[in-house]
Amino acid sequence: MFIQTEATPNPATLKFIPGRPVLDHGTLEFLDPEASKTSPLASRLFEIEGVRGVFFGTDFISVTKGEGEWQHLKPAILGVIMEHYLSGAAVTDAPEAADAGEPNEFFAPEDEETVKTIKELLETRVRPAVAQDGGDITFQGFRDGVVYLHMRGACSGCPSSTATLRHGIENLLRHFVPEVQEVRPV
Repeated sequence: MFIQTEATPNPATLKFIPGRPVLDHGTLEFLDPEASKTSPLASRLFEIEGVRGVFFGTDFISVTKGEGEWQHLKPAILGVIMEHYLSGAAVTDAPEAADAGEPNEFFAPEDEETVKTIKELLETRVRPAVAQDGGDITFQGFRDGVVYLHMRGACSGCPSSTATLRHGIENLLRHFVPEVQEVRPV
């Protein structure tokens, strides 16, 4: 089994591509060992000293480190991922673990069509590009011309995330949806 490793714009996060499906659909994020109990793979990754976050996409795993150097962490992470896939175990034990969106979305009923357009643009143009960098961005809300987005995986805490929001996503949304005035992270 060959696992590709890619750097992300976030120096604290590496993207691992096992060459096999990770999730059937959606994404999952684990920010601490307690949250990872529904995933044997995430739990094992959190056993590695220095791992601070695990994010699953459909075909990749992003791992965020706290302290420690990648040259020391990377071999252990690769070993855990390889052992997991060779064991044949499921990535997650939860039947519907892959998220279907943010549970606490907010927007006014009269903005439903605007929100629908925003979500479509995020789904078709933004999320695929962000997934290439090992992360995800999901819609959280829309109020008074401001779009609120939840940044996950490699995007969370990334030094270039502000530029991505301001110059990339905000400009795209403002171009296609005149009601959008600003984009902010949650």
